[in-house]
Amino acid sequence: MKKALVLIFSMLFVSTLCLPQSYAQDSRQWGLPEGAKLRMGQGGIHEIVYTPDGTRLVVASSIGIWIYDTATNKETALLTAHTGPISSVSFSPDGRTFASGSDRTNVLSLWDADTGKRLRGFYGHTSSVKSVAFSPDGRTFASGNYDDTIRLWNTETGDLIRTLRGHTDSVYSVVFNPEGDAIASGSVDNTVRLWDAVTGENLRTLNGHTDSVNSVSFSPGGATIASGSDDNSILLWDAATGKHLRTLIGHTHSVNSVLFSPDGGTIASGSGDDSIRLWDAVTGEQLQTLNGHTDGVSTVAFSPDGRTIASGSGDGTIREWDAVTGEHLETLSGYTGTVMSVALSPDGGTVASGSWQDATIRLWDADTGDHLHTLTGHKSSVAIVAFSPDGDRIASGSRDTTVRLWDANTGKLLRTLRGHTETVYGVAFSPDGRTLASGGSDDSIRLWDADTGRRQRRLTGHTNWVASVAFSPDSRTLASGSGDETIRLWDADTGEHLGTLKGHTDSVDSVAFSPDGRTLASGSWDNTIRLWDAGARKHLRTLAGHGNSVNSVDFSPDGGTLASANSDWKIRLWDVDTGEHLRTLTGHTDSVYSVAFGAKGRTIASGSWDGTVLMWEFTATDEFAVELLAKRLTTLGNIKRTALLQNYPNPFNPEPWIPYQLAKDAIVTFSIYDQSGHIVRTLDVGLQKSGVYRDQNSAAYWDGCNQNGERVTSGAYYYELRAGNFTALRRMAIVK
Repeated sequence: MKKALVLIFSMLFVSTLCLPQSYAQDSRQWGLPEGAKLRMGQGGIHEIVYTPDGTRLVVASSIGIWIYDTATNKETALLTAHTGPISSVSFSPDGRTFASGSDRTNVLSLWDADTGKRLRGFYGHTSSVKSVAFSPDGRTFASGNYDDTIRLWNTETGDLIRTLRGHTDSVYSVVFNPEGDAIASGSVDNTVRLWDAVTGENLRTLNGHTDSVNSVSFSPGGATIASGSDDNSILLWDAATGKHLRTLIGHTHSVNSVLFSPDGGTIASGSGDDSIRLWDAVTGEQLQTLNGHTDGVSTVAFSPDGRTIASGSGDGTIREWDAVTGEHLETLSGYTGTVMSVALSPDGGTVASGSWQDATIRLWDADTGDHLHTLTGHKSSVAIVAFSPDGDRIASGSRDTTVRLWDANTGKLLRTLRGHTETVYGVAFSPDGRTLASGGSDDSIRLWDADTGRRQRRLTGHTNWVASVAFSPDSRTLASGSGDETIRLWDADTGEHLGTLKGHTDSVDSVAFSPDGRTLASGSWDNTIRLWDAGARKHLRTLAGHGNSVNSVDFSPDGGTLASANSDWKIRLWDVDTGEHLRTLTGHTDSVYSVAFGAKGRTIASGSWDGTVLMWEFTATDEFAVELLAKRLTTLGNIKRTALLQNYPNPFNPEPWIPYQLAKDAIVTFSIYDQSGHIVRTLDVGLQKSGVYRDQNSAAYWDGCNQNGERVTSGAYYYELRAGNFTALRRMAIVK
């Protein structure tokens, strides 16, 4: 892990980095984008570190950098500098500057710790920055990256000193030794490498792990290196010779973080098995296991005096522990996993959010942002949540193949509906409250009695997963959107197939009826929204402007406005009658997967992969600003914009081509992720000229295998293009 971090927080620093907010203001309103009135959740936890005096805890999250006062366990600042999730942060030894790296952008930044001013950017990486670390003298900092390299930077000038090459896959961790003359790095290529920090020479490669190395740490004296891996083990190495000293076995899942205590006598490790383990650094004996987290532990940190350990987890909490006794001291909550779905209660007073990462549903007060309940019971990711018309119940669909019904007032689980054989992506109550519909990856729709949970019928006909279901206002018609690129209409009473709407050229991820039932909206991975005459079953118009897949659509209560959520991190508002783009809401730091209007139409809730729900409010005098629709990507053969296009075939089996186009020359890299956000494969295309890469002779090609050469399983995957400073993310599916 990184060297001891020194941080001097003056009141000027706090007030500046909280942006327009004051020190005393509620942290749920810090760093809000224009138009947003409240934030629910604090993002996902990526890394935590203590300041040397132990008075502050620094949390790198998916929405910014949170600072806690450890005496009160209250937030004192939110630093919203990056436009993407913060993967790592490191302070200079003198505490005057800090460096930050983002998990979704290629730029590192150096900031003045007193004023919050951005001093400079560091450019050169061609993919996400995973780890940053200062040298002991503060003159250099190192960054590890998904582009398989480590870069060394001059902190005073921002110049790139050198690039360290040798790893054959993403670099997840970098750290200087105490003397500052050597760097250790851990990589997805299963190795630890030691480098000369002055010359950049690869001194030695440490082989022994059988899976990705997630974390490396020097002992305080620099004699020993500890490395944690996805192979569930911790290896100890002699830093001078590279000799393997011993293996620490005990974790039953990936080791995500390892760290020596300040006195060098203890090693702490955090794991995907939800535990923290303490080890004797000399003998390798396991001393204690700290249990309490309900999801994987992503990061651990020792306080400077070695008496306290902090751990961050996918369960949305940071826990502090007594490092000697193992006693749980404090829990800092409010962090959430990736939010895949949001729903507003009919009265607009409660927000429900479903998390893909920690398999929970959280209920929030829509006015204050107070956390009301956490609903636990699903065994895997929550993909969708919906309120009943009376607001008393919540339905949820999950990757565990079940639909669950909950009491919205108490959070109590009422019943579990079983029948689907794969992930449930869509649930909807009929407006009369009598029927519940669900759709899933098993290509089917099921109708249930909303009171008893009894299954009424199964609707088949789609040839790919059912991503969304919606009832017409009179409860008589059900619409379903599917990965087969179609919308189907069904008689909700008899299950009869009424008709099929065709026109989208990719998966239909969301469908919604207008309040009068006359119009149906559909959002698709083809980046468009289509409006249909629901009675005549005809296409009315296409709304274009999003730069990536449309994940969710919702009508305002008066039917005049349509909101759409997108993987380009934006929410867009449209005039339903004209198709005119009215406004774009920006502020999330990752893909927005769900959007919902409040009962009066002046409030919108949005849920994002960044782990937060944002509430947006518009006053009666707020006029929607008219913005230009997106221009065509090409004009007279000249490439006007870099773009990532949909893979083909989609769904694919066994391998796809990924088309794209470049407005200017750039180094091109593709990253393939699974549904949990874990990287599956990296494709290094290299330097490409400006142009269109669409056919099988020029598009990027993936053989459908992971980093180990194994065929991936059926399901949804994400692919990300990185071309210079441009990034874009899309989804694809494999069906076997």
